[in-house]
Amino acid sequence: MSILSIQSHVCYGHVGNAAAVFPLQRLGFDVWPVHCLQFSNHLGYSDWSGEVFATEQVAEVLKGIERRGVFPDCEAVLSGYLGTAELGDAVLETVASVRQANPRALFLCDPVMGDEDTGVYVHPEIPDFMRFGALKSADIITPNLFELGILADREVYDRGTALAAARHLLNDNRTNLKIVMVTSIPVQPVHATEARDPERERIGILVVTRQSAHLATTPKLDFGPLVKGTGDVIAALFLGRLLRNQGDAGQALQGAMSSLYGVLDETLRRGTDELCLIAAQEKISAPDLNDLTFMALTD
Repeated sequence: MSILSIQSHVCYGHVGNAAAVFPLQRLGFDVWPVHCLQFSNHLGYSDWSGEVFATEQVAEVLKGIERRGVFPDCEAVLSGYLGTAELGDAVLETVASVRQANPRALFLCDPVMGDEDTGVYVHPEIPDFMRFGALKSADIITPNLFELGILADREVYDRGTALAAARHLLNDNRTNLKIVMVTSIPVQPVHATEARDPERERIGILVVTRQSAHLATTPKLDFGPLVKGTGDVIAALFLGRLLRNQGDAGQALQGAMSSLYGVLDETLRRGTDELCLIAAQEKISAPDLNDLTFMALTD
């Protein structure tokens, strides 16, 4: 199976396509990476070099792939960071072409816009593109809490508000959504005393469909500010697992989050500033579920 991945790329480290491609390959997918920019490293470092590619250049690459006649073999399109709404429109045109060739193809849009600690860090036109363009076309979105709040136009800060916002988007007839996956859900300790024990802190990911909702949590690991790319990795892992598990969102969530935790645990153990995708590759293909808590939600 083949996946078309359109997002940023760095030569050193793992964000964007440099975070998404290898996990998908390790799961057995043939990935066609198309970069909307190429930098030496991510912007968390003190300096970087590289180039943001013109929309026309990216669009021509996409058209070149289409001319190979391979879109019938494309099972999914994955998009991440998009520099401009114009590029976003080119992505949506490509999604339409892929679906024309393969009506079963999925479109997972990771609506990269910002986070609580940074606010919106993309071009000002991107949030409107995500709300009024991407949501009409995407089958799956993978926002964090901050991004979900923008998409749903409401305050989102915990599991309950995230679940309500996800269901709001799924039930909005202006969207094409089938699955909303919300990352970085804070999980409150069951007992008051646990709040004082950092070893008991957990972090969760919520997956909501029109029929179900599931929450998976793992221990929360303490990283420095330079470790980036976790959102790119989990979006790719979830898409890959969803395709491998014949659309079962709950099973996809369990496999994806367990794999991500394995990567993060290895990264923390080695004390590096970049995700250890290669060193932890066995956790990608054969995740350990022992640290995972998984539950179905009804409210």
